[in-house]
Order: sequence, then structure tokens, then C-alpha cells
Amino acid sequence: MNNKSKIGASEFGALWVTYHKKTMILRFLEHFIHTSDNKKAKQLLTGLHGKLNSKVEEMKELIQKEGTVVPAAFSSEDINLDAPALFSEGFDIMFSRILKEISLGMYTLHIILSHRKDLLKLYKELSDLSQIYFAQFTEFLLEEGILQKPITVNLPKSTSFVTDKSYFKGSHLLGGKRQLNVVEFGFLYHGIETNVIGMKLMEGFSQCAKDEEVKKYFLKGKELSKEMISETEKILLQNDIQPNIPSGGTTTNSSVAPFSDKLMMYCAYLLSNFSIGGEGFGTGFSMRRDLNLKFGIFGKDTYEYMREGVSIMISNGWLEEPPKMDV
Repeated sequence: MNNKSKIGASEFGALWVTYHKKTMILRFLEHFIHTSDNKKAKQLLTGLHGKLNSKVEEMKELIQKEGTVVPAAFSSEDINLDAPALFSEGFDIMFSRILKEISLGMYTLHIILSHRKDLLKLYKELSDLSQIYFAQFTEFLLEEGILQKPITVNLPKSTSFVTDKSYFKGSHLLGGKRQLNVVEFGFLYHGIETNVIGMKLMEGFSQCAKDEEVKKYFLKGKELSKEMISETEKILLQNDIQPNIPSGGTTTNSSVAPFSDKLMMYCAYLLSNFSIGGEGFGTGFSMRRDLNLKFGIFGKDTYEYMREGVSIMISNGWLEEPPKMDV
């Protein structure tokens, strides 16, 4: 494949989205680095920022070589480094870990959409970077006691197969729910973990948002996360499972915005899309109909919340339009 061949539409779309996401992450990292009081956390965040910043410059050069405009995305105008910490107690690493989790999924998609060697190399290097830092963030959080490992179970000594179609109904002949399997538990547990972070994030955003409509939107997002955590906990408790819920860090009482409303709205948009994808996987891999229904409701509610956010972004001129299919 000729590296100098004109970039394809799907390839440029993937690069365009990646550029937006990376410039957003850089702004978060800058705030976290500036306000972190943990030496090791600051070192991790600083190392990631340096490596990502060089990749953003590489992407900018790739875009410019195509003879097109570099996306506005997010810049120094979207961050206030004089703002005090908006979060504490390990939230910076918890949220950065979630961002790396999102990145890993998106790079897989972007590799599928790309054919040029230079682009495939870029996404491989970004994926490798995300894997390294996801592991380092996880290790840090476990060492600090902020993140807890999922509960253990008695592992089987032999294989077995489903022989009764009622397995998919999720109930026994006598009407009781069958026990969750470990695959189903994994998606439920992950949902709690990510929604705890989302709840804290929306709480912090609502404290410092300048626009009153945006502030109310973030408060609505906080309540949506709380509802999803509560509903998932109920399912686990009905199965005699006490979930190990991560603390998610702490929101400070600061009302000084470290980020622009535009950046915070885009972040909520990105996380909502990630959540919708997660609910889709949960529905596909769960074999209890009540879980399928619950994941479907979560997905619907998150989609409606995301669409409301898009409307706010459009009203304020914050939603940058992707390039048209001008063939």
C-alpha cells in the first residue's frame, strides 16, 4: 500500500474523531497534572501527556499534508489552569483509566476503517500506549486501595452445557430467577464501575458550568448514573451478590471551571456513546431476558440523554461538523 495515496473517507473520519478525542484528553491531563498532590500519579499523568501530545502533533501534520483544515477540536482556550482541583482522592487516575478504556475500543474500530500503512501504524502505536497506561493506572489504583478487584467465585471442575431453553428466560420452573453467570456479572459490574465515575464527573461539571441549561443537563446526567447504579445493585443483591463498588474519588467544593462548557459537553457526549455501546454488548452477551430488558432500558435512557446534549451543543455552536461526503 502506498503511504502517499490520498486518504479515504472512512480513514479521514476516524482520524478526525481521534483528533477531537485526543485534544480533549490533553486538556483533562493538564488540569490533573496541575492540581495533583500525589507524586506517582503526577508522574504517570505527565508521562502520558507528553506521549499523547507528540501523537496529536503527528496527526495534525498528517491532516495538513492532505491539504485540508485541521479540526478546531480543543485547545488552550478550553482550559483554565488557574482553577483549583475539581476532583480529588484518586479521581484523576480513575477517570484517566476510563479514557484509556474508551481509547482501546475506538482504536480497534479505527484500524478496521483504515488501510494506509501510516494510519495503521499510528493506531497501533496509540493502542499500545493505551494498553501500557491502562495497566499502570490499574496497578496504581489497586495499590492505593481505590480500586477493588471483582469478587471471586467457586470455579467449575468440569464443563457443562445448557439443556433447558428456560435458561434464557432467566427463571426456574418454580419461578425463581436462575443464578447469574460470570459473563453476565462482568457486564453488570463494569456498568457500576463506570457509572460511579460518571456520577462524580457530572457532579463536578454541574458545580462549575457557566451556562444554566448546561448545569441542569449535568445534574440530570448525575441522576441518570445514580439510577443505573441503583438498578444494577438491586439485580446483584437479588442474586445474593454484594458488589465491591469503587469510591470513584471525591468532588471538591470548587465552583471555578477548569474546562469550557463546550469541552465538558463533548466529554458527556463521548461517555454517553461509550455507555450505549456497553449496554449493547451487555444485551448481546447476557442470557437472561430480564437482563436484556434492563440493558435495553439503560441504553434507551442514555441515548435520549445524549440526544438532548447534542441539541444543547448545536444551540451554542459547540458541535463541530464532520467533513461531508463530497465525492
